[in-house]
Amino acid sequence: MNASDRFNAVFDIVETWAAEDPGALAVLSLNAAGDVVATQSVADVARASRQAARAMLELGVGKGDHVFVMLPRIPEWYTALLGAMRIGAIPMPGPNLLTPKDIAYRFGQTGATVAITDEAGAAKVDAGAPGVATRLCVGGAPDGWLSFEQQCDTAGDGETPKDPTSRDDPLLLYFTSGTVAYPKMVQHRHSYALGHIGTARFWHDLRPGDLHWTVTDTGWAKAAWGGLFGQMHERAAILNVALGHPDPDTIFGILARHRVTSFCAPPTLYRRLVQADCSGYDLSALRHCTSAGEPLNPEVIRAWENGTGGLTVYDGYGQTETTCLVANYRSMEIRPGSMGRPMPGYDVEIVDDDGEPVRPGTVGNIVVRCVPDHPIGLFPGYYKDPAATAGAFRGPFYFTGDKAAHDEDGYFWFEGRDDDVITSSAYRIGPFEVESVLVEHPAVMEAAVVGKDDRERTQIVTAFCLLVPGQTGSPELARELQEFVKRGTAPYKYPREIHFVDELPKTISGKIRRSELRDWLRSG
Repeated sequence: MNASDRFNAVFDIVETWAAEDPGALAVLSLNAAGDVVATQSVADVARASRQAARAMLELGVGKGDHVFVMLPRIPEWYTALLGAMRIGAIPMPGPNLLTPKDIAYRFGQTGATVAITDEAGAAKVDAGAPGVATRLCVGGAPDGWLSFEQQCDTAGDGETPKDPTSRDDPLLLYFTSGTVAYPKMVQHRHSYALGHIGTARFWHDLRPGDLHWTVTDTGWAKAAWGGLFGQMHERAAILNVALGHPDPDTIFGILARHRVTSFCAPPTLYRRLVQADCSGYDLSALRHCTSAGEPLNPEVIRAWENGTGGLTVYDGYGQTETTCLVANYRSMEIRPGSMGRPMPGYDVEIVDDDGEPVRPGTVGNIVVRCVPDHPIGLFPGYYKDPAATAGAFRGPFYFTGDKAAHDEDGYFWFEGRDDDVITSSAYRIGPFEVESVLVEHPAVMEAAVVGKDDRERTQIVTAFCLLVPGQTGSPELARELQEFVKRGTAPYKYPREIHFVDELPKTISGKIRRSELRDWLRSG
């Protein structure tokens, strides 16, 4: 390995910071009430990662092994991820709402032999993937499981392999929703960590000594955007909060009490926050606010400014496959409703289906130029899916699958998703997964799932069901199907509306025309 190729995200970011300023605050962990449960310096985080790395090595985990990690927002999430990364193992973060069926799919696709989770997750892993060889549990080990904390303590703070990875070795793997298949796998390289410098420096506007809070589940790529290497590279501390369903008073209380300086939340949460009164909270430390997941309504941005005494929400755009691609920055005029402008390090364009640039005001495809230079924050391709990779990487571009227009000044304006993925309360939900569960019910012959526009959640999952002969649609059956979906996949994916139909609109080749169903919902 050439010296210029050698790179390990943990060694070169976390350990470098620890050598420079070991006592600097790195992660502040709170419980759901906003009370401190752990205060970790960067030296603490580095030491914990070394212990976890030693424990994994002693259990036979090595470079290239996939490690399933499903943990809530607790300090051990950092320990598990960073410990795996520093030896070249590949963590697979999973949302905590995954079902045994979801977990079985992830293990089946990757061949992972390691699981790190808590007691609630252990029962799901045992049900979905009972053959996992190495099972580590945080907070008490059920039968057949090892205590993660005990294994780390026993391993101690010893040496781990020097120069374990190159910049092109795998760093972590995420699953992303699709419309006509089960989730695709996005495996990022170690250099991806450097791609998030732009996310933290330009979009989150972080500076040394800041305290940044991104509200997200640990299983989504947003956790990497707002709670891993970008913040650490900029020498900013991360707020790690074990929230359930946060209410505005809890959010404002945490922002005020812990003197948060940079805050990132999904539009769904901002819509709830602007309906509350924050005048009784001292938000004077809060300097910068950001939002991503779906476009934020201009009226919400204005309401946030009015309610907080002038704080602007800076919208950003990107994907699981990328770091932040387009954003609004403090140095530019904000045009409410705009995604902003391309991030430094990315050449983002709007093109037609042939890859030709479109005129200002014309809706086209959002693409990233990746030839001759592949941006470090852009994934190399879908893991084990050459067909999907070929569909996304065409000519000199990576096609995001989203559409937008740009104006004369280079601002981007989001138009919609080119696929049928549903965005509901910042979750991305693939309709195929929900449809697959619905047709397992004995009353359902066929199903189509789309997103219906919703002011509070952006979209709600809406199902159209064609029943088997002899079955009749009713409110009771609709409720039964909703509960059936909740049991068959992650509960947040269940259809909040169900329509019983005599037929489903299809193309001549037999594919369901979801666009026609969406149009029907809008017209009705």
